[in-house]
Amino acid sequence: MKRNVKAEQLEKMADILKCIAHPIRLEIIEMLEGCRRLCVTDIVEKMHIEQSVVSHHLTKLKDKGILRSVREGKNVFYQISMTELSGLFNCIEHCSIH
Repeated sequence: MKRNVKAEQLEKMADILKCIAHPIRLEIIEMLEGCRRLCVTDIVEKMHIEQSVVSHHLTKLKDKGILRSVREGKNVFYQISMTELSGLFNCIEHCSIH
């Protein structure tokens, strides 16, 4: 089945795939799928990596619209804004088995 996807859409799709194609970002997305929302401190504790590294990756994901953030007092909570990504994760996981 041929899809009529415009060049701009393909470019945006490629940008999103490039952004998530990093082990730390994939882990953050997977973590947020299970918890719905987490603050930076929670992510740092679960991943055992520096806060600056986590913040860098969260910023990249947020800039592409993959995540969104909500400030509550001193904490900033992150959650997935592109819920369709779970389907992509399922596809990649299934493909890697073969």
